[in-house]
Amino acid sequence: MRSGSLWAGLGITFLIAGIAYFLANIPYVNIVGHLVIAILLGVLWKSTIGVKANVTPGIEYASSRLLRVGIVLMGVRLDILDIYHAGFSVFFYAFVLLVSTLVIVYWLCRLLRVDRTVSILTACGTAICGAAAILAVAPILKSKEQSIGISIAIIALLGTTCTIFYTLLFSWLPLSVDQFGVFAGGTLHEVAHVVAASSVGGEQAENMAIVVKLTRVALLVPVALVIMYWVNKRNKVVEKRKTLAIPRFLLGFVGMSLLNTLGVIPESMIKVCMISSFLFLAMAMAGLGLKMEIGILKRHGGNALLAGLIGSIILILMGYSLIHLLPI
Repeated sequence: MRSGSLWAGLGITFLIAGIAYFLANIPYVNIVGHLVIAILLGVLWKSTIGVKANVTPGIEYASSRLLRVGIVLMGVRLDILDIYHAGFSVFFYAFVLLVSTLVIVYWLCRLLRVDRTVSILTACGTAICGAAAILAVAPILKSKEQSIGISIAIIALLGTTCTIFYTLLFSWLPLSVDQFGVFAGGTLHEVAHVVAASSVGGEQAENMAIVVKLTRVALLVPVALVIMYWVNKRNKVVEKRKTLAIPRFLLGFVGMSLLNTLGVIPESMIKVCMISSFLFLAMAMAGLGLKMEIGILKRHGGNALLAGLIGSIILILMGYSLIHLLPI
């Protein structure tokens, strides 16, 4: 592989990621989030400008290697003590909603005869943290770019719609500021969705929403391990090895979270890691968009979208009900 073709492909994904970051800071556009914008720009680039064969190595590198590095660095956003200080009721709230949503969305997808990989990715994206969860689980499933693209498109559409709905209903809901923050953090898909929706309740609601959302992000690791065990079990790998090979990027995610919790990473370095994570994940999303065939979403995404919609509605109703049952 020539270094020129590698850097050319990386340069395109870097450019798209930069544009996505700029657009994600525009009011109203920011509810979509920079990751989703990056994949949409990648699809637009492919359908208008096109992708030449000589830039493919760099695009492949961004959508695979940089993806894993971005997930590792994403761990620095998680401070486990924040989850502890929020209390058991908040953790229980996030845990119940996450597990329920995973099971329900996956079951609905399979009931509607959606591909198994797309079913798992859509369930994870709905239950945990949108595109980031899909990108984290995809390597375990050895997912094709098309499956990832379908799942991300579904989560983007549903999450953005729900965010707008939440902001309009805020003043009508009989919830305190803290309760609204917990509700938004426990039921919305992307971190961007959570921040955008909870901001209408002020800084207090936004802080609570982010803590609940990061609780769901923390649960990404055990969910990924369960999925990995299940996949290996289906492929009859566990019986042969008797051990479970944990992907290094998951170990890196946990390690970065622990280092951040222990306070050994300087504040300046945390900011660098977070910016780098945003950049690498956006470049990975751009790479996925540049490789996606948009027609496949029309042909195979309908049933998965319906399952995600029904699952999201159930998630919202459960989240709203639990708010009134738990001491939050």
